Amino acid sequence: MPVEYKDYYKTLGVPKNATTDDIKKAYRKLARQHHPDVNRKPEAEKKFKEINEANEVLSDPEKRKRYDTIGPDWERYAQGMGGRPGRPGGDFHWVYNGPAGAGGDPFGDTAGDFSDFFRTLFGSEGNGGFGGGTTMDDLLGRRGRTRARARGEDVEGEVEVTLPEAYKGTEQVVQIAPENGKPRRLTVKIPPGVRDGQRIRLAGQGTPGANGGPPGDAFLRVKVKPHPFFTRDGDDLRVELPVALHEALLGGEVTVPTLKGRVSLRIPPETQNGRTIRLAGQGMPRGGGPWARSDAGGGHGDLYATVKIVLPTKLNEKERELARELAASRSGEDVRKHLL
Repeated sequence: MPVEYKDYYKTLGVPKNATTDDIKKAYRKLARQHHPDVNRKPEAEKKFKEINEANEVLSDPEKRKRYDTIGPDWERYAQGMGGRPGRPGGDFHWVYNGPAGAGGDPFGDTAGDFSDFFRTLFGSEGNGGFGGGTTMDDLLGRRGRTRARARGEDVEGEVEVTLPEAYKGTEQVVQIAPENGKPRRLTVKIPPGVRDGQRIRLAGQGTPGANGGPPGDAFLRVKVKPHPFFTRDGDDLRVELPVALHEALLGGEVTVPTLKGRVSLRIPPETQNGRTIRLAGQGMPRGGGPWARSDAGGGHGDLYATVKIVLPTKLNEKERELARELAASRSGEDVRKHLL
């Protein structure tokens, strides 16, 4: 099957006269957009590999020069040397001049991430599709060694925060210990609204790359400690609100704790035990990271306070008499009739 030409400039969305900084910015933007840890679409992984391959070539001056010299009609070089694309023949042959990797593959474990076009153009030994003995370096008037750069491995760790810290955002010092690498202490920003189990990406803080390749990333999984009385439900918070019997019967203003501070809440008269009252905007921050819902729109979730009526104890004689009067006035009421 003929090897398909790859337009690396088109893949990164940059012009052919793009500077190194232009290429770096375009790569970082697209890599963030299509990284499989962020983009769950089926085609994201394939697109991510294409972006990495394009960056591998265009960010390397030697590879970019070779790529630009050959151009879209690269097959003419093979035909001009007596060979035909896609099958052995003639005097043209792609030869890898560096040390072979495991199993004779100079790209080692990274070869599977590159296209046939890349391996053909940059030296996968014996896979060029042409016969003969002329090397690519001969064709371009130079001899040299090309070693594939390999990206470093990603590493993972855990960071623990309290619910108030998850609400406000915080900074923590963590230790990253890559395999076969020196432990490093890093200051990590925890964004407001972070959720339990979410991962924070620290770009370039993984293991170093091979042959000048980029380092891997570090991912920190967030663990949010349980709170003494708040529970979290997405961006909302829930709390049990103790209410005295007289407050529930007559109504009144009560103080409610929130993660921002205390607020006042009016209890309606004759409030029943278990009633839930919503305090708008008193929940967790929304839109705190790539995990946030696309329709979150910023702002905060809500706080739901569930009334828990606390009956009085150690009644004095006057209070007992009031209770007897209440019982007498309600003697005809059966609160259990729906059960019988």
